[in-house]
Amino acid sequence: MQIPEKYLKIAKISLISLLAIILIAGGIAYAKREALLNAAIKRVISKADRDYNLELKIESATFVGLSSVQFKNITAVPQDRDSLAKIENFKIGVKLFPLLFGDIKLAEINLDKGIINLVKKDSISNYDFLFRKSKTDSTSAKSDLDLAKFANNLINEMLYKIPDDMDIRDFRIKLQDDSNLVDINTTNAKIDGGEVNSTIKINGNESTWHIEGNVDPDDKQLDLMLFAENKKVELPYLEKKFGLKLNFDTARTEMRGLKKSGDELKISGLFEVKNMLVKHPRISASDVIVERASMDAEMLIGENFISIDSASTIHIKDIDIHPFIKYTVSPAKIYEFKIRTDEMDAQQIFNSFPQGLFESLEGMQVAGKLQYSLDFYLDSEKPDDVIFNSRLKNNGFKVKKWGKTNLQKINGNFIYTPYEYGKPMRDIIIGPENPNFTPIDQISPNLKNALLTAEDPSFYSHNGFVEESIRKSIATNFKEKAFKRGGSTISMQLVKNVFLNRQKTLSRKIEEILIVWIMENGRLSSKQRMFETYLNLIEWGRNVYGIGEAASYYFSKHPSELNIGESIFLASIVPKPKSGLYRFEGDGSLRSGLASYFNFIGGIMAKRGMTAPDSTNYGFYSVRLRESLRSGLPTDSLVVDSLLKNSDLEEDDLVLQQLSIIRKIDSLQLKQNSKAQIIQKDTSSNTILPSRKEKREQRKIERKPPDRKQ
Repeated sequence: MQIPEKYLKIAKISLISLLAIILIAGGIAYAKREALLNAAIKRVISKADRDYNLELKIESATFVGLSSVQFKNITAVPQDRDSLAKIENFKIGVKLFPLLFGDIKLAEINLDKGIINLVKKDSISNYDFLFRKSKTDSTSAKSDLDLAKFANNLINEMLYKIPDDMDIRDFRIKLQDDSNLVDINTTNAKIDGGEVNSTIKINGNESTWHIEGNVDPDDKQLDLMLFAENKKVELPYLEKKFGLKLNFDTARTEMRGLKKSGDELKISGLFEVKNMLVKHPRISASDVIVERASMDAEMLIGENFISIDSASTIHIKDIDIHPFIKYTVSPAKIYEFKIRTDEMDAQQIFNSFPQGLFESLEGMQVAGKLQYSLDFYLDSEKPDDVIFNSRLKNNGFKVKKWGKTNLQKINGNFIYTPYEYGKPMRDIIIGPENPNFTPIDQISPNLKNALLTAEDPSFYSHNGFVEESIRKSIATNFKEKAFKRGGSTISMQLVKNVFLNRQKTLSRKIEEILIVWIMENGRLSSKQRMFETYLNLIEWGRNVYGIGEAASYYFSKHPSELNIGESIFLASIVPKPKSGLYRFEGDGSLRSGLASYFNFIGGIMAKRGMTAPDSTNYGFYSVRLRESLRSGLPTDSLVVDSLLKNSDLEEDDLVLQQLSIIRKIDSLQLKQNSKAQIIQKDTSSNTILPSRKEKREQRKIERKPPDRKQ
């Protein structure tokens, strides 16, 4: 359809008029731009002083060309604080076309001689004003936050601030607190046609870093690499401040795309690191070296969630892992985590383990294929419904050659060395050469059944792990906001004692799980032999190891002679073996607060056909500590006679609840008895008498090894 000529004339006139208005407005703005600039600077200075108590000074600010401003001698000093910033020369230019639509995109940045000085002394810093909430902040804003919209705006703002051209010379950032000083000096940093090159001096000439790559803010892409000159990139500040030792050869990050579709924001990218060394007391006792690791990530951000999509892949040397991670913030916090791997060559997996992470497995040669999957889901409002499914499937897996550690050594005689606070106690032979070693068929069924009931009821049927126990452990610990319940089996406790150090690190825990899986799935030892070894090496008191020593130490008996009451007592102290003597009264009888526990454990054993029903607390009143240990025992008693209340719970859950309560009682008793032994009040003279002699005698009793069999 042809448009009438009169309408075309009207459109032309309107367009010409609009352009004329823009030109006139532009001309007026150009003529008055210096005045507008000065007015804007005054507003900024006034706001800094009013809202942040920050004295901001700018010696001069003038336009250079059409859209660039040159600043000289900018200083920022918080009230009653150290100087925060000083910049001698600073030039900034913006793109005009985006400005018409309200977007501020930088065209150029030139900076010469600047310093930002971040100082914290005690709890006072010169930058704390940056974290103050604005008076206009709304308390309801958080609940209305759209994460996708917020992330999209934030990332775009960051990209807009990347200029087409940049030239920075001698720009320093100093971070100083009570014990650390970090000096980062960017001697030069340039962006020219999207190509990035920079040189950064760390703490003088201690190290020289380089950032190189390409940026394209308009297409929302960047690819940057960080590396050091002739050495690794090191971060000593992290080690001094947080105990984290971290260095690497190169680190690379790439953003391939950013797309907003409906209510979701999709970010595609890559992160890669080579020859990374990590060491932290909570991670590993030794240096962990990751030769090659990267992640091809597909991140999704919605109105109320952040997630890593399952299309992502984590590469650790030759291992490929497909993760799914999702955190939902409202209306309830929900944590989701899934891992999938393809079926991979088992040796390829073992070769890809980071060096220093699993020392016991280093050098091991294996055959077969492995595939792992994990599903985890926890709703913060329904923690008891937590989902935890972990599967490591094997296809023909077997060990061809041992590495540093022979996991079959428990099948024969070996020497076990227990440690206390990092120091070896003594060498213990696990085998017939040790007169206290007791074969499993010579140990009272009462003891074996009591220990299995209290520690691991399904030991003979599970494959090293009880998934339901782990699931309930997660739920309990989440609700308590602390580690209150563990999920360790006898297999895991045995591996921890025989093959691993006692350091509580993440790597040691994972190594424990892997060794248990190898032992159980590789049928490296029978359940009977594992239980026999466990009973003959675990701690039962101060310097008391193995059931042979324990039976003799507490009751002057052989393990085969232990009755039901003595067996339940010995089972009860396994979680806290050093508390054993504190469960007795001065006459050698058990404290009354433990009666319900005996009735409970004995009742479970009776239900399972392990002992006859008993209405007298299953031997509680017949337990008597051997006479030579009674002198010096604490006489105060903590009575807790109502341990069992929730009879409608599952038996295994009740066992774990009871053990948790007993441990709390132990802790209280130990504290009370310790205080009672430190001082004793002489009522006749009303003075405080030292009790060092009594304490020394008690320690001798506790530390004296049990009588050896002849």
